[in-house]
Amino acid sequence: MSVRMGEKSSEIPGFHKLSIKERLSVLKDFSDLDDTEMASLMKTGSLSIDLADRLIENVVSTLELPVGIVPNFLINGKDYLIPMAIEEASVIAACSNAAKIARASGGFTSESSDPVMIGQIQIMEYGNYEEVKRTILDHRSSILEIANSRSKTLSSMGAGAKDIEIRKLNDRRSSIIIHLLVDVRDAMGANVVNSMCESVAPYIEEIAQCKTNLRILSNLTPYRISRSKATFRKELIGGEEIVERIISAYEMANVDPYRAATHNKGIMNGIDAVLLATLNDWRSAEANAHTYHELTGNLSLTSYHKDSDSNLVGEIEIPIAVGIVGGSTNTVKKASIFRKILNISNSMEFANILAATGLAQNFSAIRALSAEGIQKGHMALHARSLAASVGASGSEIDQIAGIMVSTNSISMTKAKELLDEVRKRTNK
Repeated sequence: MSVRMGEKSSEIPGFHKLSIKERLSVLKDFSDLDDTEMASLMKTGSLSIDLADRLIENVVSTLELPVGIVPNFLINGKDYLIPMAIEEASVIAACSNAAKIARASGGFTSESSDPVMIGQIQIMEYGNYEEVKRTILDHRSSILEIANSRSKTLSSMGAGAKDIEIRKLNDRRSSIIIHLLVDVRDAMGANVVNSMCESVAPYIEEIAQCKTNLRILSNLTPYRISRSKATFRKELIGGEEIVERIISAYEMANVDPYRAATHNKGIMNGIDAVLLATLNDWRSAEANAHTYHELTGNLSLTSYHKDSDSNLVGEIEIPIAVGIVGGSTNTVKKASIFRKILNISNSMEFANILAATGLAQNFSAIRALSAEGIQKGHMALHARSLAASVGASGSEIDQIAGIMVSTNSISMTKAKELLDEVRKRTNK
């Protein structure tokens, strides 16, 4: 390890070439890790350290997350058990309860459009815009043919590159952006779309006498949209006043960006947890969802209204790009098992599930806020987490959490204090 003026330095030449054991040794010295901490890093569970080292760079360990199952989901007449990997208390319980309430009215109705992704090719230097645009459109079929040469699998399925769009940006260079529209079927699509963009860029430069720059997939997917809808009967959620309160909360989120950020985060609590359990790209899903309002003008991804019987009807419209082939979802055994539990046949069915999960999670969060406040149920679960974090185990966790909730004193300090008291009584 290099040293800077007597201090530890993060400049470590050849760190990526070190063995895992050598990287761990560097970490131990740099961060003053003790033997117990080192032993924890070396425990990797069902994901072997050798496989982890082939999935990403500079591997030193793996990280375990709790995975829970959400029951009660009925989507398009089919029953699902939905795995979620998440560290936040109350999410799974709330989502399960929302699914149970929706089930009483027939569950969720979901639909997803064809899995069309957008690849972007940026043109920085060119002559006359209209001439460039006309030239590219005149060569549309050749561009699509070159793109489709990158995936015989998609072409054999009648999928692949289907069309192009051309836009002109209002940036400093007045860049021209070519959109390559690609039906990626059951893949998320990033790799194949990026490959297609790279393959057609030289041809575009040649025919249009221009210079290209960026050639990459867009994570905004306005052609890959999922929708889900459910009815929540008023008598099951607290009556007509709660229905009105939930609608009012949605209306606030649709005009106030400060509330919309939290409102939509509640949606992604559910969706991200399922994506993480199946090792799909949840960062892409976040970027996609939170940018979509730029196209629609709606800050909220969900909407709520009353039906003729004053029951609450919830709907969601959200862009979702998700795959069931390729990537780590097939490489890591547990991810493959969780996908098997979902029992899905294609990417659109998976997107249908995710949309329903997002709607359920959003409904449960707004209902809690509109009825009793978010903290009551959340803090009860948080108390259990605090108890475990200070070293409590088994029945100790239940005892300590119960006392903290009943006294409305939920903190790390209180948890430590109660753990000492519980163990003193036990050791008498």
